Amino acid sequence: MEPAEYDRMHAVEDRMWWYRAAHANMLDALRRAPGPPDTLLLDAGCGTGGLLRCLAQARPGRSHLGIDILERAVRLARAKSGSAVAVASADCLPFRENSLGTIFSVDVICHRNVDPQRALAEAWRCLAPGGSLIINVPAYEWMASYHDRQVHNARRFDRGGLARLLTAAGFELVHCTYWNSLLFPLMVLRRKWLAPRSGQSDVGEFSGLAERIFSMIMAAERAGLRLGLRYPFGGSLMAVATK
Repeated sequence: MEPAEYDRMHAVEDRMWWYRAAHANMLDALRRAPGPPDTLLLDAGCGTGGLLRCLAQARPGRSHLGIDILERAVRLARAKSGSAVAVASADCLPFRENSLGTIFSVDVICHRNVDPQRALAEAWRCLAPGGSLIINVPAYEWMASYHDRQVHNARRFDRGGLARLLTAAGFELVHCTYWNSLLFPLMVLRRKWLAPRSGQSDVGEFSGLAERIFSMIMAAERAGLRLGLRYPFGGSLMAVATK
């Protein structure tokens, strides 16, 4: 991402409705597919550490590791989460074969400096048998916009394309669903017709009222996911796959 985007993420990811919803969905996915017991968990592309901190709070006493390509992000993630975080690429994970129980990949294989096939091959190599990959990506190539340019997204995905990538890498797909579905019409409107003149990403402060409304909508959507619903469209795609 642009260096300034890491600072924006660091400032708002504990409060902004999208990050809170994404982290909650990732934790729900982990509860469904926790990986083998007594194995390490990695956030591959941890950014400034928001998900790592949520994991540490939800699973006290467990080991959580993070990597990111940017040294500044790594320093922020260490301070925020208290976890061990190192500078490394998702394309070349610094771990032994079969050494990890769960890997998170949240909006990583979409980046221009990441090779999706190589990153998934590395995840497969490092996961223990029965281990889980929990992955999130932005949806639909036609939704590419100013936001993607600012955060260096080179690709977006549909459900079929993501499923094919995972199965080609050797994973067994457990489930795959769109989310950020109820707010998707507003997302399309902003990205395609109401783009900000600044060219900045959509990461930032919202008014208190907007945060409350969007968070309530995301909570209702999450309740549907926890009941087993699979949404047919949305701004993001989430999948769980196992080795």
